[in-house]
Amino acid sequence: MNLLESEDKTSRNRKVVETMPDSKVFVDNYLPALLGQAWMLVSSEFHDIVEARGLSVLEWRVLSALAGSGPIGISLLAQKTVSKQPTITRVLQRLELQGHVTRFSNGGGDRRITLVHLTDSGQQVVVGLLAEAESHEKNILEPLGSGKSQLLKEVLQELIKRHTPMRRALGRFGKE
Repeated sequence: MNLLESEDKTSRNRKVVETMPDSKVFVDNYLPALLGQAWMLVSSEFHDIVEARGLSVLEWRVLSALAGSGPIGISLLAQKTVSKQPTITRVLQRLELQGHVTRFSNGGGDRRITLVHLTDSGQQVVVGLLAEAESHEKNILEPLGSGKSQLLKEVLQELIKRHTPMRRALGRFGKE
């Protein structure tokens, strides 16, 4: 995508957003549809950067979810990356072969639970993208101001917490 196409896309997105509050169309005011549309519009810009670095979007999600988290279970990782567990398992196999993650059994507890940890190699791959993601987020949220930005994040975190029975069921592995 060239700069002109990017500007075109941004201007189209603004026109859509400007017309939505008065819309009588159901999905223009339906929370799941709004969340999905916002996610797609905001994340697609950054996905181009991720893919230019040689990672798939799902590999990026996995590595970024593991960055700074310590070992976590595959079920929680699937939840955090908005993916199905079998898909995450396949991505982890690739990332493990590349030396970016390690998987191991939960030795002290339930041995059926496989934990995943980011290696130094994985950290090196993701560190630059984390900085770019933070910059991208800043550009997205800046027009909202710090108060609205913080409120938006808090409300989304509360929605996630209230609608995630898996976190409660996973005990300590579901904690941040």
